[in-house]
Amino acid sequence: MLDLILGGARSGKSRLAEKLAIQSGLAVTYIATSQALDGEMSARIAHHRERRPAEWALVEEPIELGRVLREHAAPERCLLVDCLTLWLTNLLMLDDDTRLAMQRDAFLESLGELPGRIVLVSNETGLGVVPLGELTRRYVDEAGWLHQAVAERAERVQFCVAGLPMLLKGEPL
Repeated sequence: MLDLILGGARSGKSRLAEKLAIQSGLAVTYIATSQALDGEMSARIAHHRERRPAEWALVEEPIELGRVLREHAAPERCLLVDCLTLWLTNLLMLDDDTRLAMQRDAFLESLGELPGRIVLVSNETGLGVVPLGELTRRYVDEAGWLHQAVAERAERVQFCVAGLPMLLKGEPL
């Protein structure tokens, strides 16, 4: 089962993903894509860490998400990835289009091959004004294309607003 949960900052998407992981009844591996590059991001990481159950395994991977998913997916395991847009940012900051394409393609290919339960969290970025600056516009474009590709592969897609999930695709919870 592949779930995609989209939403804005502080929309409740991570909390919903954590709830789905717990309800799966499976052993959970949390795959964190963020990097503590400044104090604000360190605080966000600490907030997420405090909410997670202590028995969950943790894998930190900012770049090679497809590889990590293949290594850790198992029939009796739930993988929770938080979040795809931070992973995409990490790839964009490498300033290497070939590597971006290679990692994105490896990730998308892995989605059709993974056993177990997969819950993916990502920030919806395309609902606001067109951003100023080439890199920011590219980020919004790449995130939109990534979300479309993942949503096509997912069995269920939800959009979170104010802590409330709205079902976009698949069976209700």
